Amino acid sequence: MESIPDDEAILSIDGVTVSYAGTADRTAVLEGITFALARRTWTTCLGPSGCGKSTLLRAIAGLIDPDRGTVEVPRNSAGVPEVAYLPQRDTLLPWRSALRNAVLASEIDGQPLGDALDEARRLFERFGLGGAERQYPYQLSGGMRQRVAVIRTYLAHRDLLLLDEPLGALDPLTRADLQEWLLEVWGELGKTVLLVTHDVEEALVLSDRVLVMSARPATIREDLELGLPRPRSRVNTAFVRQKEVLLGLLTGRAA
Repeated sequence: MESIPDDEAILSIDGVTVSYAGTADRTAVLEGITFALARRTWTTCLGPSGCGKSTLLRAIAGLIDPDRGTVEVPRNSAGVPEVAYLPQRDTLLPWRSALRNAVLASEIDGQPLGDALDEARRLFERFGLGGAERQYPYQLSGGMRQRVAVIRTYLAHRDLLLLDEPLGALDPLTRADLQEWLLEVWGELGKTVLLVTHDVEEALVLSDRVLVMSARPATIREDLELGLPRPRSRVNTAFVRQKEVLLGLLTGRAA
């Protein structure tokens, strides 16, 4: 992977190492992670469960401090990273309607509530949630809840979106449908996305680039530009071949 010029990168990570304190010593989770993201691209970190993918996102979001290395992202005047982070669970508040959940980040940021609600209503219509604005989370399907969570993440108005396996709890049909929906959102809104998943097909369907992580302590085993045209067919020969390559890297049986 060629280096990305500083003026084109929205995220630069250099030598990030993270460990957690255990009962007897510290457990290494990430070891020397280095990469950069170009603006308006989709990159996926693919790796085995428990390898440290979520830890990487938390380090980028500023929720944990690396032991070593640097994370460079746009920051506000208080030094807080200007990123939007969507954790694995949708974390919708049960006492707020779908619409009011969607504008939560806007409210926290102090944006005018009327403007945020108007924008949220437009996004609900655009992305198939028209009519669900007044429903509460318990009244929504899993796929609808995830759409609300993604809209809330977008309404934070950050250029870098960190998505931590947002579709992992969904059934296969809903998951495939929302993968296409996420691509539509990304294409229309022009954001930079960093997704983590352990699903090889999901990485291939969504990404421009895949970073393959090793088991813990995680390193970047491979940095692959996919070069697959969109829309992508899961039975296309090139798609299937890329899937074989990624599975080989994950299992240690790469050719």
